[in-house]
Amino acid sequence: MLSNDQIDIGSLDVIFNRMIDTITNSKNDIFIISEQSRQSFEEMKLELELIKRQIIITINESDELEKRTKQAKNRLVEVSRYFDKYNETQVREAYESANDLQIKLSLTRAKEKQLREKRDDLERRLRGLKDTIERAEHIVDQVNVVLNYLTSDLRNVGKALEKAKLKHDFGIKIIDSQEKERKRISREIHDGPAQMMANVLMRSDLIERTYREKGIDEAIIEIRDLKRTVREALSEVRRIIYDLRPMALDDLGIIPTLKKYLSTVMEYNPGVQVHFQALSNNEKRLPSDYEVSIFRLVQESVTNAIKHGNSREVWVKIEWLRNHINISVKDSGKGFDINIIKEQSFGIVGMKERIDLLKGTMDIKSTIGEGTIVSFKVPIPVTNVEI
Repeated sequence: MLSNDQIDIGSLDVIFNRMIDTITNSKNDIFIISEQSRQSFEEMKLELELIKRQIIITINESDELEKRTKQAKNRLVEVSRYFDKYNETQVREAYESANDLQIKLSLTRAKEKQLREKRDDLERRLRGLKDTIERAEHIVDQVNVVLNYLTSDLRNVGKALEKAKLKHDFGIKIIDSQEKERKRISREIHDGPAQMMANVLMRSDLIERTYREKGIDEAIIEIRDLKRTVREALSEVRRIIYDLRPMALDDLGIIPTLKKYLSTVMEYNPGVQVHFQALSNNEKRLPSDYEVSIFRLVQESVTNAIKHGNSREVWVKIEWLRNHINISVKDSGKGFDINIIKEQSFGIVGMKERIDLLKGTMDIKSTIGEGTIVSFKVPIPVTNVEI
């Protein structure tokens, strides 16, 4: 094992920070590409809708012209057959009418063909953009996993830090940095949800076009739909902000914040029931890093139960004892093989790192088809602050 004298912690820190910056910048570049593709996708969808409407109008015009052309041809046949009954002017008018209608019909059919080709081209381009967006999102998700691994788990760095105290302090600083970053991102999303505004801008252009082409009644319908979109976007932004950093945690403490969070989980997952039980005779406010870690442990466990375990019912229990806190998250999901999943799951590894930093313990029991129980035991630090 390397000794502290053999490890230049400062150099490791510089290399590590450069690596994090490079990965973060790459993720941001991919996000910009994704957002630009998404904006092009929405604009192209609007253009496709207009093309489809024009195709319907053109088809109706073509059908009408075809009917009139047929009538004109019948008229021309009749004039030609009974030539002696009609004068030269009537014959010429019949011929010119049939010819003009035939030309208009040909032009309308050519226009319909062009519109259909344009529609098919737009649909192909939309499929390509959708694939690009999905690939970009997938890459961003993978990069986030890597960043989470580097900034949370730090398994390789942890092996190099021989002193347990140094590892503990280093990990606490990483978690603290993560929470500060979540606060910053939360404020940025709250102050400037660019995606929502871009969507509103595009929809407002559509409303103006609809007003000019179809009148105020159709425009009002579009406005109502726009209001619904804005409400949904605002609700999603608020949910993201809450996931990043629940503001109630600093003001109210862990128990009220968990109650609110679990209520929100049920709201955004229809059909899921989360039962919360807090047994407390000695509840006290804990240091911020402890409360944040406990919240994240419960959050990760509940998320895993719903997302990976497909559980429709979850039980969360917190027992506040004299010297420690017992936490259990039980679900009725599909369960998993602990020996297979445990070493491959960044989520489980991250929880293990958090509980180690709190000098606590974690236990996972799972049976395939019967659900999972995740238990934590967190020692209460001596220097806590009573409510």
